[in-house]
Amino acid sequence: MHIPPSLQHKKFFYLWLGQLISITGTQMQLWALFWHVNQIDKNPIALGGIGVARFLPVVIFSLIGGALADSRDRRKVMFITQSIAALLALILALFTQFGQVTIWHIYIITALQAVVVAFDGPSRQALIPNLLPKKDLPNAFSMTFTAFQAGAVIGPALSGFFIAYFGQAAVYYFNAFSFAAVLFALFMIGDVPQAITEKTAGVSLDSIKDGIRFILAKPIIFSTMMVDFVATFFASASTLMPIIAKDVLNVGVVEYGYLSAASAVGAVAVALVISQVKEIRKQGKIFLVSVIIFGIATIIFGITRSFIVAWLAIAITGGADGVSTIVRNTIRQLQTPDHVRGRMTSINQIFFMGGPQLGEIEAGAVAQFFGAPFAVITGGIGCILGTLWIMWKWPQLKDFNGDEPIEAGGSFPSPSTGASIIANRVRKQ
Repeated sequence: MHIPPSLQHKKFFYLWLGQLISITGTQMQLWALFWHVNQIDKNPIALGGIGVARFLPVVIFSLIGGALADSRDRRKVMFITQSIAALLALILALFTQFGQVTIWHIYIITALQAVVVAFDGPSRQALIPNLLPKKDLPNAFSMTFTAFQAGAVIGPALSGFFIAYFGQAAVYYFNAFSFAAVLFALFMIGDVPQAITEKTAGVSLDSIKDGIRFILAKPIIFSTMMVDFVATFFASASTLMPIIAKDVLNVGVVEYGYLSAASAVGAVAVALVISQVKEIRKQGKIFLVSVIIFGIATIIFGITRSFIVAWLAIAITGGADGVSTIVRNTIRQLQTPDHVRGRMTSINQIFFMGGPQLGEIEAGAVAQFFGAPFAVITGGIGCILGTLWIMWKWPQLKDFNGDEPIEAGGSFPSPSTGASIIANRVRKQ
């Protein structure tokens, strides 16, 4: 074991540590919201409102957030978004503490926080490649993924503890405080190099259209987004997990909890292994194989009647998804010039959020008519077939190695080939 290369760069380390703390707080609040809503309204559909409130604002505002990330100092954008997120969490805590909260307060604040995510996500992800050398970028995404999964494990556990011993409002106070970690990290990072061209110097419809044209002109990027969407659309087994646990595996709530944690366990294990790898080559093949393994493990989960086999299958899906997430993020960031990176990330956010959300609807509909195991099994098959089709449609994806030069894509201008750079916003690394 050695210190991961990405964490040896101070600027990235500050951001990574701040994110780890903040993600834990965010996950604490998310699981506390589910509990809180169920306490207010026992109808299951009330919980669905949280998903809608988290999903729609991201779809609506992501493209604007991406254009903003390419036209403004990303670090300053994050200062604003993180501060607003902290304020919203604090407002929710105060409403809860003084007994004034309603389910509509929760929905509205959750939706406003999702708007913040739509603006924060593109700036945050586009900032990372500017904090460390290109060769350490795969490791940086590995560590970022590890932080997210660690927060997904720690957050729910702390959420229950805080609610039980300190009350519902305490979780929201903790989340509000956790954003201070990212704000402090941004302060410690200082100035970050960023390329802004005359064409991307403002948020406009033309700027957004240019970002879309860039994605369509870059098959290597668009194909990874398509694989991401197809895999999560067809193979979203998490929604049906309670039914599989109770009616197929015949286990209780404790075993259901273990089953729910299996994916995160597999993801963290794989991410820690990848964090020890200095460079990843044959990235296209690794990415596609990991998605196919994800589909195969999903099929096994749908077929088995053994709890142990089901747990291992879900853990494998988590590990495969971890490899896929790390590699596809690396491919996209390495093949995107800095001046369009925010818009690329914003478009990816829509694919990333849309696949699982629509997949949950698809899985529920199939399960309603044919049963949960059939829905899971056919989802895994759909994931594999969709991936194979994408491999046939975009063969250059499987041949991607990871050391290819960045190309602007089509006629889209880059600082080195077209529009002039605004000098006071660009600093050489």
